[in-house]
Amino acid sequence: MKVYQTNEIKNIALIGSAGSGKTTLAESMLYEAGITKRRGTVEQKNTVSDYFPVEQEYGYSVFPTVFHVEWNNKKLNIIDCPGSDDFVGGAITALNVTDQAVILINGQYGPEVGTQNAFRYTEKLQKPVIFLVNQLDRENCDFDVILSSMRDIYGSKCVPVQYPIATGAGFNAVIDVLLMKKYSWKPEGGAPIIEDIPAEEMEKAKELHAALVEAAAANDDTLMEKFFESETLTEDEMREGIRKGLVTRSIFPVFCVCAGKDMGVRRLMEFLGNVVPFVSEMPKVHNTRGEEVPADSTAPTSLYFFKTGLEPHIGEVSYFKVMSGSVKSGDDLSNADRGSKERIGTIYACAGANRIPVDELKAGDIGCTVKLKDVKTGNTLNAKDVEHRFDFIKYPNSKYSRAIKPVNSSEMEKLMAAVLRMRQEDPTWVVEQSKELRQTIIHGQGEFHLRTLKWRLENNEKIQVEFEEPKIPYRETITKMARADYRHKKQSGGAGQFGEVHLIVEPYAEGMPDPTSFKINGQEFKMNLKGKEEIDLEWGGKLVFINSVVGGAIDARFMPAILKGIMERMEQGPLTGSYARDVRVIVYDGKMHPVDSNELSFMLAARQAFSAAFREAGPKILEPIYDLEVFVPSDYMGDVMSDLQGRRALIMGMDSEAGYQKLSAKIPLKELANYSIALSSLTGGRASFTTKFASYELVPADIQQQLIAAHEAEAKDEE
Repeated sequence: MKVYQTNEIKNIALIGSAGSGKTTLAESMLYEAGITKRRGTVEQKNTVSDYFPVEQEYGYSVFPTVFHVEWNNKKLNIIDCPGSDDFVGGAITALNVTDQAVILINGQYGPEVGTQNAFRYTEKLQKPVIFLVNQLDRENCDFDVILSSMRDIYGSKCVPVQYPIATGAGFNAVIDVLLMKKYSWKPEGGAPIIEDIPAEEMEKAKELHAALVEAAAANDDTLMEKFFESETLTEDEMREGIRKGLVTRSIFPVFCVCAGKDMGVRRLMEFLGNVVPFVSEMPKVHNTRGEEVPADSTAPTSLYFFKTGLEPHIGEVSYFKVMSGSVKSGDDLSNADRGSKERIGTIYACAGANRIPVDELKAGDIGCTVKLKDVKTGNTLNAKDVEHRFDFIKYPNSKYSRAIKPVNSSEMEKLMAAVLRMRQEDPTWVVEQSKELRQTIIHGQGEFHLRTLKWRLENNEKIQVEFEEPKIPYRETITKMARADYRHKKQSGGAGQFGEVHLIVEPYAEGMPDPTSFKINGQEFKMNLKGKEEIDLEWGGKLVFINSVVGGAIDARFMPAILKGIMERMEQGPLTGSYARDVRVIVYDGKMHPVDSNELSFMLAARQAFSAAFREAGPKILEPIYDLEVFVPSDYMGDVMSDLQGRRALIMGMDSEAGYQKLSAKIPLKELANYSIALSSLTGGRASFTTKFASYELVPADIQQQLIAAHEAEAKDEE
């Protein structure tokens, strides 16, 4: 295989809804390029892309698959991405390391929620987009309706390069309005028959050709001048205008294919090779210091590792993009993230489960290698004296969480090692060992996402596991001021223990003034501030500790012990044992003994005094509240709103966005536990949502009583 230069390399992501035919398209592209001798199918479980056992079990793509084709002396690196929103990490990874998105649309359904999500990611990353209407041979497919829907959603930037003469079972021909030719196929697909446009299609073809010419000309002043003069452009000028329009996202070309029958795939690949931007034409990537890193093959070598695959009999397969310079087998590089040295073994061009050894990869190219010692997903390897690090892939927040434990408790260590390995393959799996909840929690993108994790643990790792609903990290706080004191006294021969602490607790709010006096039961307590500590609690909120002791009633050397005793009780609130937050404690008096007082005595006295005061200060339970955004088709809006109201959600607003309704709400975390399953059931999988932590808020009184009762029952069971 030849060594391709940076200006001969194009990187492309195939994205879109589940079932839109990305894997099938990949098979046809590989076949057309001669990489494979026959086209596999998802049904026969013999595709280049979906080669992992879990993918063949479920019939869905779970991981992004990297492959390449050589076409017209250019190298197209292509990443076939999962369509399900549960595996969105693969699409986000691919879009960050490629320069062109091809969004597939299912010809039966038109733009779906997966299409919307995919487009939204390209918008965020400012990636060029080509729309590909696939499965035009399916019944109920109407290209004109689909195109109209696309224009309603994405605007007039959607410009057809092709349109089908007929759809449904009779589909076998398109009119290409860039080349102004008719392309038709025999039943076996493959090489097209190229003919002049029939007379009955000429008027429509000319109209669409003129629209395409105008859209291409709009991206270049010189082309626009020529268009105004002659109202036409040459094919090369149109390609140049479209390329510039792709880079600026001012044009979204629309193509037609039937990937399952290999119709239209070859023409698509010609367009990808001839028109879409090269690596060198795209905006420069920045390293973590904000410095531009151009894709320059003469610069020092820097590799970014964006994906890790775990394969039987091989181990870790590490996929990388050459950010600058070039890489050869045997190169010695340093890991900017881990400080270790690595020698690169054989480097490969990727073709799914197959790998083709290559001599060298230049800047902008994508490849893989195996048997690296200490390289993880997201790491950067550099040549000597290069200090690049990259951190440009940002994954969405988790949407679905489950506590996990092995059926055989002795396998916990083995389970954690397996899950952490798998997280290298999919960084959207987040593992949390919660000291607070005493659970190991797996966070993911949806129920199906975690189900695949369970399948792999049980079938590949032979570890039987159980999922259960995670506990909620409630918080406790107080709503009024209270006073308490406690004397700790113990005498058991020899030196005794003595410490007495008087303190006041009150709710803390940011910016409140320091206390000067308190009136409790008709008695006034004047405060004389001697010292103040503001402690940002690791679980959120604050503890403000004020020393207001006068006259030497408690020696200053005992204050750290008093604070320690209070902190111990902050970690276990009296209502449900949850962490406490947003409390101000004023220690204003006490007593000590010249011989028996020590740190332990004051720590114990403070702990008891604080507990007594907290219980009298109107303690309340707080629950985590999340901001929720739901993207839903209009006809499901009523059902989704009713469901949210039943989940104690507060609707904050509604808006239209790209053909869908966007519903904003605030919702308790407790009510989100099974929301992904419920939303999918309500909308037939046509809605999606995002969440983000917002704040802690008081739970309603009836729920507080339920939580207290449940905690008391649990405590009795543990006795």
